[in-house]
Amino acid sequence: MGDLTRAERRSLHIGVFGLLLGMFLAMLDGLIVGTALPTIAGDLGGLDRLPWVVTAYMLAAAATTPLWGKLGDLFGRKAVFVTAIVLFLAGSVLCGLARDMTQLIAFRAVQGLGAGGLMVGALAIIGVLIPPRDSGRIQSMIGVIMPIAYVGGPLLGGLLTDHMSWRWTFYVNVPVGAVALLLIAARIHPPPAPRGRPRIDYAGAALLTASIVALTLLAGWAGTAHPWTSPQILGLGAAGVLGVAWFVAVERRAAEPIIPPRLFADRDFTVVQTLGFLVGAAMLTVTNYLPQYFQFVQGASPAAAGMLLLPLMFGMLGAQLLTGRLISADGRYRRYPILGGALMTAGVLALLQLGTDTPAPVASALTLLIGAGIGLLMQSSTLITMNSADPRDMGAANGTLMLFRTIGGSLGIALLGSLYAARMAADLTARLGPSTAAHLTEGGVLTPALLPTLPAETIDAVRSAVTDGLHLILYGTLVLALLTFAASWLIREVPLRTTLPPSAPEPDSSPTGR
Repeated sequence: MGDLTRAERRSLHIGVFGLLLGMFLAMLDGLIVGTALPTIAGDLGGLDRLPWVVTAYMLAAAATTPLWGKLGDLFGRKAVFVTAIVLFLAGSVLCGLARDMTQLIAFRAVQGLGAGGLMVGALAIIGVLIPPRDSGRIQSMIGVIMPIAYVGGPLLGGLLTDHMSWRWTFYVNVPVGAVALLLIAARIHPPPAPRGRPRIDYAGAALLTASIVALTLLAGWAGTAHPWTSPQILGLGAAGVLGVAWFVAVERRAAEPIIPPRLFADRDFTVVQTLGFLVGAAMLTVTNYLPQYFQFVQGASPAAAGMLLLPLMFGMLGAQLLTGRLISADGRYRRYPILGGALMTAGVLALLQLGTDTPAPVASALTLLIGAGIGLLMQSSTLITMNSADPRDMGAANGTLMLFRTIGGSLGIALLGSLYAARMAADLTARLGPSTAAHLTEGGVLTPALLPTLPAETIDAVRSAVTDGLHLILYGTLVLALLTFAASWLIREVPLRTTLPPSAPEPDSSPTGR
């Protein structure tokens, strides 16, 4: 960015802020809804389907993330990014209007379709406008919006739920999205899309979507809705594995593959996609189920539950900001994912100390370590991905990283969330009997606001069941953290680029491709 005038740099920074607001929508929605989930379940019923409020969103985002990235490479990144924001806002309004759990889950899927293009679209545009070595300096701008999302998201979600309605956790996206659209339209001017007729990989898109849906349904239904050895689960497993294998074969032959196989020739790129999958599963699961512990066990309101997550959010924020600046200073990055994996493991071990009698300030403080570990891993993996890709593949590369993170989050929420719901139901049944347990989980009685009005025996049973369910989730998260730490040692140190390399030649649009 050194050859730009001061006015041009200022204009670019304003435009990048608009891009980051688009990213902010995805960040905000993933965090603001968490503190509202118990109230949503109480209002609409269907506690057993509550994980799907998150899973439907994550599933749709996962299936479309690489598609948005590739569409941006082919048709123009700015136009595709704006389209994703508009679709996301439409889904947000529909979620706020939902009248039952089925509608909410369906509308969350619509919202997820747009969300799939938010993070990847912003990162792809930044990747072609700013060199990787300088992109760490953009963290100073991310520092403007990330505190609002990471710290203010859970708090705002709690305040809106307490004083207005959980529906406003979706409506609040609209004004933010409108500002983002205005800034991007006026200030962002990325390189034009390649000339010629784009060649869309329809077969790859269909196979990728089918594989993601099959694997996510398997994770959500196995052991709960259907036994692990049932025809439904075995069929989903076979469909998922065969779909992935077929997808890989199709991508090797496609003229414009959604996920270019050449990206995985770079070892660091391959490793950080694995890290993205593992970290996505850990982050989404923990941030969506800790608020339930704080509300049901600690007796916190939705707003207070958001406040109790501040150490986790500050840890994540501080680690991302510091990592970006340190990497920009010397161009070295290998140490940060290793340290992130170690801190994430230590953080999960700390959270396993949570119990029904843990003081709320102690429980809140114990979230700091895992937040710092996640922040280190997310920031370093993003910079490594951008450094590993050619400009022609910037959208596909960032889309692949977002895909792996989103799939990890989707599968983590579906699998661990199902185990959480099953453990809660089993504990409540054992202590209170089948009819009372069913009344609590399906009858709209089990909400943080109504819990104090229930008999003391029921309150104790609920607090114990929620804690046991959280511990089960944390044991699964510990496995993810250990795998993350082990994989991070495979990263090699490659100097970050200090300039933007020339774009690859435009693809030939002739029928033969030659």
